[in-house]
Amino acid sequence: MTARPFQQVDVFTATPYLGNPLAVVLDGTGLSTEAMQHFTDWTNLSECTFVLPPTAEGHAAGADYRVRIFCPGRELPFAGHPTLGTCHAWLTAGGQPRAGQHVVQECGVGLVRIRRDGERLAFAAPPLRRSGPLDDADVALIAQGLGIERNDIVAHAWCDNGPGWRGVMLRSAEQVLSVRPDPVALAGLDIGLVGPQATGADTAFEVRAFFPGLQSLSEDPVTGSLNAAVAQWLMGAGLAPANYIAAQGAAMGRAGRVHLDRDADGTVWVGGASVTCIAGEVTL
Repeated sequence: MTARPFQQVDVFTATPYLGNPLAVVLDGTGLSTEAMQHFTDWTNLSECTFVLPPTAEGHAAGADYRVRIFCPGRELPFAGHPTLGTCHAWLTAGGQPRAGQHVVQECGVGLVRIRRDGERLAFAAPPLRRSGPLDDADVALIAQGLGIERNDIVAHAWCDNGPGWRGVMLRSAEQVLSVRPDPVALAGLDIGLVGPQATGADTAFEVRAFFPGLQSLSEDPVTGSLNAAVAQWLMGAGLAPANYIAAQGAAMGRAGRVHLDRDADGTVWVGGASVTCIAGEVTL
């Protein structure tokens, strides 16, 4: 057992305890996959990350560090709030990027660029692994599992960028907040809901994310990977502007804010504030 530097970071918020918490073990060297998974499950958080030196290939390609990302019961090739939270913790602990303003993270999907934008960090959304409309059977199942009519789903698409999100747009933010999903009907599915806010709101969309947990369907407070993929879908389909802010977490008493921006070359940047709530050591 070794004492390792540790932070618990709240992501997609500048106010502690209103975002999505993340456990970050800043030195994961020597830990087995089983040990990482066991600690992740013990934290009872949606995700935990372990920082490692980049691989030889990653270092040659410019990576500053490598991260392994776990959620309860499984390892993820990529996730958004762990990307921003890990980068925040790494910088807070004295990490120095090799390429000026950009930090380069190596993870299961390859290299992910992270830029510093004032108080916010933003990652470049990785390419979608799968896109296009969902199967009719999936849409019907999702409507049933959400307790809504099929025609309440006004648009849908695969939003797979590591996590295999199925993106579904409902008629309004109010409807997104009102759904009570059936964990049996939706078992095994990663579901992302989005609905437009009322005119005059300070955000463009309300987002919710549901995914399989250890025992049942779980909800994530604020989800970077989902917002990244949803932005690529909505912007590409003309359903959202090139710059907008999404709200997520209201259904769980949180107030997450995700900033989505598409630059001139088409890259979608996913950003938000982060704040460290706990700093110290963990014995692993």
